[in-house]
Amino acid sequence: MNNAYVVGHITVKNAEMWAEYRSRVPATLTPWGGELVFRGKQVAALSGASPHEDIVVIRFPSVAAVNHWFSSPAYQALIPLREQAADVLLLSYES
Repeated sequence: MNNAYVVGHITVKNAEMWAEYRSRVPATLTPWGGELVFRGKQVAALSGASPHEDIVVIRFPSVAAVNHWFSSPAYQALIPLREQAADVLLLSYES
């Protein structure tokens, strides 16, 4: 079974709301085996252009787990908060 990853490219619009969103996401990951791998701020675009300043990488045990997490009522309930707090591009990858 291959791991799957969710990569989020983020531009924060409201720091307080973003902090609330970030504090609530981990509980939505646990049932699906998701774990935070990396969170950081862009230092430089070495090639090309990136419109987003922040990044997050979350590992899951499978693509199915990613899909279950994303469609779960617990995570879906956070999407309105996320949309108010930041511009986020979420991508799913399989390794």
